[in-house]
Amino acid sequence: QVHLVESGGGLVQPGGSLRLSCAASGVILDYYAIAWFRQAPGKEREGVSCISNSDGSTYYADSVKGRFTISRDNAENTVFLQMNSLKPEDTAVYYCAAETGYYKDYFCRDRMGVGMTYKGKGTLVTVSS
Repeated sequence: QVHLVESGGGLVQPGGSLRLSCAASGVILDYYAIAWFRQAPGKEREGVSCISNSDGSTYYADSVKGRFTISRDNAENTVFLQMNSLKPEDTAVYYCAAETGYYKDYFCRDRMGVGMTYKGKGTLVTVSS
C-alpha cells in the first residue's frame, strides 16, 4: 500500500520561504515519478512541479518557475519542494502525488501530478502578511 505524507506547510509572509517534504512508505520511490500539485479554495487543482524517476528531469508550472525547486532523496524515500519568494497567490493545500507504469511520464510532464494514482492528504500553505 502506497502511503504519502506531506509536511512543512504553515503561515509565511510574502517573500518568505518554506520547504515541503513528502515521505513515502510502501513504495520504492526509485520507480515512481513524484509531483506536487495544489488546490486553493474555490479553484481547480493546479500542477506545480514534478520530478521524473527515469532521468531526473524536472518540470514546473510557469507560475512557480524560478521560485520553486523540486528534489528527491531516494535513499530516504522523500521528495522535497523548496518554495522561495512566496506570494499570496501561492496559498493553497499542497499535495504530493506518485505514479508508476506506462503513463508516469505523461502525468509528470504534462499534468504535474494532477490525476496521479497515489496522493497524500495535503499540507496547507498560507502566504499572508
